[in-house]
Order: sequence, then structure tokens, then C-alpha cells
Amino acid sequence: MADIQGTYDDLFSAVPLKLAELLDAGDAGGSVAVFVDGEPVVDVWGGFTDATRTVAWQRDTLTCVWSVTKTMTALCALMLADRGVLDLDAPVARYWPEFAAAGKEEVRVRHLLSHTAGLPEWDEPVTLDDFCDWSSATGLLAAQSPRWEPGADGGYHSLTQGFLVGEVLRRVTGRTVGEFFAEEVSGPLGADFHIGLPAEHDDRVARVTPPPGKDEDYAASAPGPDAKPASGTGVRVRDGNSVAWRRAQIPAASGFGNARSVALVQSVMACGGTAKGVRLLSEAGAERAREAQFEGEDRVLGIPMRWGLGYGLFGTTYGWGGWGGSLVMIDPDARMVVAFVTNQVREPAEETRGLDVVMSAYDGLQGLRR
Repeated sequence: MADIQGTYDDLFSAVPLKLAELLDAGDAGGSVAVFVDGEPVVDVWGGFTDATRTVAWQRDTLTCVWSVTKTMTALCALMLADRGVLDLDAPVARYWPEFAAAGKEEVRVRHLLSHTAGLPEWDEPVTLDDFCDWSSATGLLAAQSPRWEPGADGGYHSLTQGFLVGEVLRRVTGRTVGEFFAEEVSGPLGADFHIGLPAEHDDRVARVTPPPGKDEDYAASAPGPDAKPASGTGVRVRDGNSVAWRRAQIPAASGFGNARSVALVQSVMACGGTAKGVRLLSEAGAERAREAQFEGEDRVLGIPMRWGLGYGLFGTTYGWGGWGGSLVMIDPDARMVVAFVTNQVREPAEETRGLDVVMSAYDGLQGLRR
């Protein structure tokens, strides 16, 4: 059995066993954290940070968590809304006048958060250089027309959502998403999560590992049954391993952290707006994440979805995962967060790891609540 490091409450022993099972099945490395009432009951890691399996995963190893980053960007937006400086019902153009072009005058801020803005990708092919150039990425989106009536339908905005929300945040605060997150979220909480990774952390990064039989040209795709890379916006494993990706602020996909930092930050949402004695949101402000904005078949994913304000809604829980396999699940009723972070990409049709980890955590929660 794979060697698992870290600590856990005996009631949650199924969680490290699940991580060991995933590593034994071929995953390179990863970490899992479960927080209840804002405190860790599981904080474990194992495996390796490289495809050759020579460098062991450490307590402070970081990796790209891909679309889990969306939950961090959403938290920033909800904080600004809670403070009354961002109106979620306002037209985006109130904050970003150039965005009103091409029939987007009525796109609301909440449409950006809920994948209903009709801008799921760029109309023209974009490259890693475009993703790393904020003005280019946002300027192209400001100029194009929505693909459906904003607010009337939902379709996963895989990469565009972060730039759309992020530009509104920049116009409101004068700071980039990464700067705001560092100063207002990760800094106060002491969370080791970064949107725009400083060079001094490079030696802690676990490289993204493609699925067996694939190389670093393997490209991101939607997790639906007919998954294929979005036209012109397929991100490759080699992109995620590049210095340019680490330095860039791509607020939908380029966050770097580990399970501990993901769970700590999102404990704010599970615990009524506060974690580690730090209040970032009012209780009502945190609860807004669960306000359903869209329910139906997602035009991009091709599956039934319920979208809240920045999070996917799943029954009474919410959260999000992504292409790389990492996932965060928030259960405010149980005041629990489960985070799974991995550097091992799997084929989308085979991806159940995060959900398997979540289910193992519920085994422990049942014992804890008895």
C-alpha cells in the first residue's frame, strides 16, 4: 500500500485509505484535507511530484488545481458584494464600460458568476500567450457577441469566467484577482494558495502528469460524455507545467495550492463566513453562493447542471472540480469541506476520484456526529 503522510482523526481513516488506493492504482501524487468547523480532521498526502516517481510529495507541495481556482475567484466576488461595493444585479458595463459592445449591454454581473453570460469561449483561436496577457484576453471578450441570450441559458465558461469576473473585480478594487486574494483572503487566513505563483515557490510545485499513454501535449477537455477540447482554447499539460502559466493570473484555472489550503479557504463558506477567527463574509453573504441561477442541461458540458453564484450546486452541497481531477466540496449544513488535490490527470470519462474521496469523508462525519 502507498505510504501516506500527515494526520487524521481515527473516525476519518477511510480518507487516507482512499488516497492510498488512488496512488496504488497509478496516480502520481496528491493530498486530501477534510475540515469540520474550520479545523482539520484530515490532512494527508502521498505519492510523487514528478512523472518519474523520484521526488516524494511533501507537506508543503503545491500543484495547479485547475478549475478549483474558480471557487477562490467566486469568494472574492462574493466578498465585494457583501461589502456593498459590487452589485450582482448591475450590468457588467457599469464597472467595465467597454464590455457593453456587441449586444452585451444587459449582461449582469451574476451572469458572469453563473456561466449564463453566453461567452463560454473566445470567438477566435487564443494561445497561452493570450491567456498570460490580461489586456488581450479581456479585450477580446469585451468585443465579442454573446452566443445566447444572457441569463436565459447556461454553458460552462471554462477559461473565460475567470477573466470576466476578474476584470470586474479589477475595475472595482484597482487590484488584480491575485492581489486581492493574497491581501484579503489567503494572507489573513494563512492559506498557502496563490493565483499568480511567485518564483520563490517554484521548487515546491508538483508537475502535472498526463494520463497513462499520453504525453504533455494532452489537452484539456470538458468532462461531458462527448468530451473534446474547446475550439481554439485547448490547454495542454505542458502549458500547465510552464513558467508562464505559473506566473499568469488565469482566475478560472491557474491557482496553485494543496488540499489543506483549499479546504481552509473554503471553510469560510462552510462556516457562515468565518474561519480561523477571521471573518470574510457575513452569514448571509456566504449563503448567497447557494442561490440557484440556472438549472438545466449545460450547453457546453452536455449534462444537467445547477449553477449558483460561482459554484456548482449539488443537492445541499456545492463546490467545483476540474480537468486535472482536483475538487472541493462544501457542506454548510455539516460545516464541512473536503478537498482533493492531485497532479495526476485522468481521462474525463474515468474521473470519479474526487467524489470517491468525498464519500469516504462522509463515513467519518457520521461517526463524528453520533
